[in-house]
Amino acid sequence: MERIVEQGFLYDFYGVLLTAHQREIYEDVVFHDFSVSEIAREQGISRQGVHDMIKRCDRILKDYEEKLKLVEKFMKTRRMVEEIHGLTKEFKKSQDQNLIRQIEQISDDILNLG
Repeated sequence: MERIVEQGFLYDFYGVLLTAHQREIYEDVVFHDFSVSEIAREQGISRQGVHDMIKRCDRILKDYEEKLKLVEKFMKTRRMVEEIHGLTKEFKKSQDQNLIRQIEQISDDILNLG
């Protein structure tokens, strides 16, 4: 997964667990594409301090993902839903009942991901 996309997903799932200060700096880097120098100037801290904060936030968010696997489960569920979507389109054209069985199996798998 591309780094910026991964950071976005991790932040979406776990960002609320960062402090307000960490969230502000992380959002400026990841979502607003501010430079380290711009953030340092705005926050009144050193560039190294900003760099260290970003690294710390990345590590914190990745640690949460390693433990909880919410992004991984989300991505897996999304792929399965996309597969169901494709199968339903195919079913509309062919009326093949085997496709319904496949859809049922995938949906059962989704329900049992927990």
